[in-house]
Amino acid sequence: MRKGLTFLPGLALAVALTLPLPAAATPHANTVVATVNGEEITIGHMIIARATLPQQYQELPDDVLYDAILDQLIQQTSLKQELHGEVPKYVALSLENEARSLLAADVIEKVMESAASEEDLRTAYDDKYTDGTGGDEFNASHILVETEDDATSVRAQLDEGADFATLAQERSTGPSGPNGGELGWFTKGRMVPEFEEAVLAMRTGEVSDPVQTQFGWHVIKLNERRTSAAPTFDEVREELATQMRQDAVEERVRSLTTEAKIERPEIEDLDPAILKNLDLVRN
Repeated sequence: MRKGLTFLPGLALAVALTLPLPAAATPHANTVVATVNGEEITIGHMIIARATLPQQYQELPDDVLYDAILDQLIQQTSLKQELHGEVPKYVALSLENEARSLLAADVIEKVMESAASEEDLRTAYDDKYTDGTGGDEFNASHILVETEDDATSVRAQLDEGADFATLAQERSTGPSGPNGGELGWFTKGRMVPEFEEAVLAMRTGEVSDPVQTQFGWHVIKLNERRTSAAPTFDEVREELATQMRQDAVEERVRSLTTEAKIERPEIEDLDPAILKNLDLVRN
């Protein structure tokens, strides 16, 4: 009788071997890959660590990066634990700033995702190119010098009959000087405001009075002005989308800061140079 009883355990074992094994859980962000004195390191920690690496490191083989990142997180955790939970003030402030920046960036990303729908892009295109043209284009040359006196002297030489291109080659300090001062064709918004304002007021062939910009003093000649053909929707789609996203973000920031209760207390004897004093944030 005892010998016959061995049949049932043997049968049970045979059946167990033929049954499918339970599926292993798919690794996810909370999957623990290591513990250091009970403190967990997860796949999520590793994903974020990899995403913040410089591009040249991200191109390394996956298995090499995995081992290197895990080793680094283990080492960092061991070192961090030496503080026994104490957080230096400058570290706490850095973490607050980093959290603030990341959360703000998350909101900005959501605002940008909701902007620039296909319908909005079509409307923006129709509004911008409603007359069927791409607006005015300008072809100009300039002579860039350092002072107003230099610019006045250049203008006087031109009034006396000097050739603009030759004078640009002789006196202009700008990179276009060797090319006779030629800037080629450009549209509105491509030049600094003072330069653009002067060009808009000029007629073809006219030479400007001295114009000051952040780069120095200019004497400008408008060589030609024309109206360009309107680009196709596909040609400017990304440009319109970028502008709409930027506008949406600026509007959200303006709206939130306008509605927020913001207080800026007056602080006596506050020297802006205090921001250079790192000793104030060290324990």
